Amino acid sequence: MEFFMIIFKKTILALTGLFICIFLIAHLGANFLLLLPEEQARVMYNNYSSALRGNVFISVIAYINYACILFHVGYAIVVTRRNKAARNDRYLINHTSENSSWTSQNMMLLGAIIFCFIVIHMANFWFKVKIQGHHEDLYQMVIDLFKDPIYLAIYVIASLPLGLHLSHGVQSAFKTLGLYHHRYVGWMARISMAYALVIGCGFGIIPIILFFR
Repeated sequence: MEFFMIIFKKTILALTGLFICIFLIAHLGANFLLLLPEEQARVMYNNYSSALRGNVFISVIAYINYACILFHVGYAIVVTRRNKAARNDRYLINHTSENSSWTSQNMMLLGAIIFCFIVIHMANFWFKVKIQGHHEDLYQMVIDLFKDPIYLAIYVIASLPLGLHLSHGVQSAFKTLGLYHHRYVGWMARISMAYALVIGCGFGIIPIILFFR
């Protein structure tokens, strides 16, 4: 029974992680609208944001994403603690650093940094829109935030642990779900790395461009 619970928790971790990965693609695509010429970007981004707020299906997806983030964080803590306890019980001398990458050893740390950033990000966007009702010009609200050097630094720096977390997390998720055949290990590693680079660099570079534009 305990074995099946471990598998269940790892499966939830993988599924919620992959759902968040899909959300990140959509989110980054919306951010690319900000790079259009100013007036065009203002119209398209505000229309896009208005369409999302008025769509019940999108609202449901958004709340599913919030739930996935919370479940992902919760199960990650449980799985990490269990794995650490298992290693300490089995080995008098732990050679983890010799058998795995720095990223895989520090997924919990990277995840904690990302979660802290999500809280800051939600406070600056979601709270202002959903709670305070700032709907008039979301494009300008985003631009004003990215013109703030402190917020810009936080956003750009957060893209590094995000990319590192994704590069290992995507591979681990597919492996957990049984979609990781030994013949395609190299391809899966390349796909995971490419995805992580696109997402990490995309979220990191767009604010810099907007800051200096």
